[in-house]
Parts: sequence; C-alpha cells; structure tokens
Amino acid sequence: MDTLAVVLEKPEHLALSRLALNPAGPSDAVVAVSWSGISTGTERLLWSGRMPPFPGLGYPLVPGYESVGTVVAAPAESGLVPGQSVFVPGARCFGPVHGLFGGAASHLVVPAARLVPVDPDLGERACLIALAATAFHALGRLAPGERPLIVGHGVLGRLLARLTLLAGAEPVVWERDPRRAAGAAGYAVHAPEDDPRTDYGRITDVSGDAAGLDRLIARLARGGEIVLAGFYEAPLSFAFPPAFSREARIRVAAEWRPADLAAVTALVTDGRLSLDGLITHRVPAARAADAYRIAFSDPACLKMVLDWSACS
Repeated sequence: MDTLAVVLEKPEHLALSRLALNPAGPSDAVVAVSWSGISTGTERLLWSGRMPPFPGLGYPLVPGYESVGTVVAAPAESGLVPGQSVFVPGARCFGPVHGLFGGAASHLVVPAARLVPVDPDLGERACLIALAATAFHALGRLAPGERPLIVGHGVLGRLLARLTLLAGAEPVVWERDPRRAAGAAGYAVHAPEDDPRTDYGRITDVSGDAAGLDRLIARLARGGEIVLAGFYEAPLSFAFPPAFSREARIRVAAEWRPADLAAVTALVTDGRLSLDGLITHRVPAARAADAYRIAFSDPACLKMVLDWSACS
C-alpha cells in the first residue's frame, strides 16, 4: 500500500510525493485522511531549517500532527470500525522517510490506540483538537475571576482564551497585528502599549518571541508565573534583578498528554468548547507547496488546512 504525502526533502524544498507505507501490524489501523492542518510554529521551523535539535529530526520528512480522516481497517479489539471519523496525531509509517510528525498524507498506518474518535460533523475543525489539547495543557489551574494575560491571538491564543473563559476566569490578550486582533468573544484584546497593568498573576506566552521575556517579567505581580507555551528557536534569557524583585516563576508547557486530548475532546463533544471561526484557509493537497507558503507568510491566515479528498 502506498500514500500521497507532503515531503520536506530539505529546508524550503517541499514536494507531494508517493511513498510506500509500512505494512499494518496486528495493532495498527489504516486511515484515509480527509484534512490535515499546517502548524505555523514547529512546521515553520522544519520548513525553514531552523528547527532546534529534536527527537526524530532529519530530512526528508513528512510533517503534520493535525489530521482527521476515516478508518479503513482496524483490529477488532480496538473498538474502531471502518467508516469511523478519527483524529490522527501524526504517524511514522513511511519507511526510510522520517515521520516528523507524519500526518500530512492521504493514507496513514497508525497504532489504533493513538486514534481519537471524533464527531464526523466536526469535519475539518477536528484538525484543531491537537492545538486545543496544547492550550489545555498550558492552562493549568485557574481561580474563578482570575484575570490572566495571554500573549498572542493566533489559533493557540484564541483556544487558550476560550478555555480560560470556561474555567471562570477573565482573560486579557495582547496582539500587535490589527489583522489578528479581531475575533475575540467575551474577552479584551489590546496592543501591549495600551495595557497599563503590571500585576498579572499569570502570563502565558504563545507568541514564540524569544526576545520578549523581560517585557513580560515587568508586567508580573510579585510571585507571578510566566508560562512559555510557544516554541522558541532562539535561546531565551532575561535580566535577573527584575525577576528577583518579583520572585518570578517560569514554567515551560510542553506538548499535550493523552489526558489533555481526552479532556478537550469531551469539551468539544459536549459543545462547551467551540472550534468555530479558527480555520481561515483551505487548499487542495495538490497545491501543498502554495498552502505552506501562504500559512507561513500571510498574517491573515490563522489556520491553513489541506483537503485530501481528491487524493487516492
């Protein structure tokens, strides 16, 4: 069995190639992919060649960890059935081609235990479940009425704001680009210079800006926490005296865990967490090179997804 896949042959060289798939083992499922999302964080770094050392990194590689599709075959004990809609958090099934993260392909062979059943009515929006789980993982515990700061109003920042509201807190969001400031529902979005507060108990940065740590520390209350939830290609540093005077705490939020994925899937299924209004661009997978270029260069593109429906 083979697949049509997005292959980063080397930095800034992307092709749509037909690859042989590893044979499915007794615990594997086969999935026909309908949609896959493009990450403007880690995948931008993979595309540009600026990705810091990372497990499994090497070229050529198949990117993508935000896929949704239909089960073609699955082991009986998995509880999955052909025709079922599932979220796929990536795959490693391309022989000598690295699967990092391996979801941007028309067909995938995946351990059945990694698949997450989703409501078929979600359609392309199910691609966002991984980002929602990332936001949930970064969220931590919030007290009702707390007013935390979120830096960045991309898709991850918006999901974090929505989850903050669900927790009973009142998020404030910073965003410098006026094209991204729109779309807030139930919370305020400001440019940093328009926000006078210097007493935030928690600041979560999803901007990926490695140079902004001193600016954030200056806005903390004493004993406050900065959560680094973006992905940073450059080393992070900060001036010690301001952090010392505030007894600042810095926490790194890594990738989501299975419990985070289960929690947000339940929130989406129950209708408490909306994934609406976040996907702005859709391109046929045959135009993948154009899609990646747009996703990485157009600030108006919040989320780009590839449509694999015409691929076989």
